[in-house]
Amino acid sequence: MADDLERFLAHARGSAATAKVMSLDDLRARRGVTSGEARWTLATLRGRLVELSARGASATLTAATELVTEAQTEHEPVAWIALGASSFYPPDLAESGVDLAALVVVRAPDATAAARTAERLLRSGAFGLVVIDLGSAHELPMQIQGRLVTLAQSHDAAIVCLTDKQEDAASLGSLVSLRAEALRLRERDELSVNIRVLKDKRRGPGWTQTLKRRGPAGY
Repeated sequence: MADDLERFLAHARGSAATAKVMSLDDLRARRGVTSGEARWTLATLRGRLVELSARGASATLTAATELVTEAQTEHEPVAWIALGASSFYPPDLAESGVDLAALVVVRAPDATAAARTAERLLRSGAFGLVVIDLGSAHELPMQIQGRLVTLAQSHDAAIVCLTDKQEDAASLGSLVSLRAEALRLRERDELSVNIRVLKDKRRGPGWTQTLKRRGPAGY
């Protein structure tokens, strides 16, 4: 078990045999974002509990995938926690540049179990990004939120919770540092993803970022 973990972390962190060659500037240019516009980034979300929500023409998976790709480009191990049978479509993530062999995927029975799993992963200090796909779960106990925030700050990691809700619905809780809505707009064969920030304790709400990419079939 320990040897398996060491091999995984070596791969995820980009050993000489697996290091990625794409720079962050190249990655953002491919997404149609200049460095001056880039706010939806791992760097701006580190140390924070983030909620990414939408309903209808949702692009939460796409926006979360952007962060996974960026984390892996920076050789940061990533974990994705999903409830029940819900999950992403692996070929879509692979097409978007995600190294599936460097992504830990965990299934949890409910939101509380998912959050506690995130706590255990973060305590290891090995993960720079943890995505928790909560689906229709609309709140987390305050004690759990507090522990997640403390761990995110202690290990300089980002915790991104995906939820299925309207923009006027209450957030997961008061300790959410940033909440954003991600919606997709199709223009011919291109997928525009509009990320609009509804709450941001550091910079203030209201800023937006648009990502342009070719949309895989699963999105």
